[in-house]
Amino acid sequence: MPRAAAAFNCAVLVGYFLAYSVLSISFGTSPGRVVSVELPLLGMLLVQLAVSFPRTLGRAERLPYAMRQGALAAALVLFQIVPTFLVGPTYIGMPGFLAGTALLMLPGRVAWPVFAAVVVGADVQLYLIDPLLQDLIYFGAYTPICGAVVFGLARLSRSASELHRTRAEIARLAVTTERLRFARDLHDLLGFSLSAITLKCELVRRLASVRPVVARAELTEVLGIVRQALADVRTVAEGRQRMSLTEEAASATAMLAGVGIRATVDTDCGELPGDVDTVLATMLREGLTNMLRHSRAEHCEITAERTAAGVRLTLVNDGADGTGAPGLAARPGGGSGIGNLTTRVEAVNGRLTARPRPGGRFELRAEVALLMA
Repeated sequence: MPRAAAAFNCAVLVGYFLAYSVLSISFGTSPGRVVSVELPLLGMLLVQLAVSFPRTLGRAERLPYAMRQGALAAALVLFQIVPTFLVGPTYIGMPGFLAGTALLMLPGRVAWPVFAAVVVGADVQLYLIDPLLQDLIYFGAYTPICGAVVFGLARLSRSASELHRTRAEIARLAVTTERLRFARDLHDLLGFSLSAITLKCELVRRLASVRPVVARAELTEVLGIVRQALADVRTVAEGRQRMSLTEEAASATAMLAGVGIRATVDTDCGELPGDVDTVLATMLREGLTNMLRHSRAEHCEITAERTAAGVRLTLVNDGADGTGAPGLAARPGGGSGIGNLTTRVEAVNGRLTARPRPGGRFELRAEVALLMA
């Protein structure tokens, strides 16, 4: 689109250059006069191209914007006025370019009076050399139309370029956002599974020589956890993550029992919207992951309850005294752990808090407001 707009703009500017050239040459066709007329007209065309396409200036872009604009405007004025003293009043120039550039460069309260002054000046000049009424009417309409077209096409080209850059930036941001989502989902989904696998493998290593039957049973559970982790990875890769708080709580209870942690679970909070259910299930999994990593927990409480405004999920564990609290502190803008959960909970109109409690306990709580039908 930017290339098409630029090509169309260039074609129109060259067309106006040819039309003004024919008009100026019609007042005299001697070789010297033709050269004297065409050179400044060609200069005006090149300056107008620089005005319409600022990025074509290359190194000149290092100059301050006001200085570049002022230099271009001055060049147009010189090409429009100075040849008149060399060729005579029959040099018409391209007043439409000057009028359009005034609209592009000057603020509105100044641009339109300058635009009108250029149009009137061009009409007066033509009247002095060709007072025919039909020529005055034609030229009087031609100059403002040319100025308006120059202004409109330049703005169109710039808008097309800006739109193209904006779309490219949006695409880049979309890719970055998707990468962050994928990394966050992998962290939240696999953290608990990998922590449980680590603990169970350590247990199997200790039991292998003394209680091989129990060790084989533990290995069977590890295999089930690995299969679930693989399913989670596929879910994230396909972008169809959907989790249930009730199912996650039941799975977590069995998992915690296998690593020797007693769990008290009460998640009777009724049916939840899909996005809220997924976020709370993710919070539960990530909270348990942090509990396994950063505490020596022996007991935890998982409670989900309805409130007047929505739903509240609370996870409390012991064994955090001196070991769990620092690792669980929420980090604003963090890239993982509680930082991820904060982002997720806030996305569903909720609030996440993580704080130590007396007796070496730690509490992770999410409160989500639900829209009532």
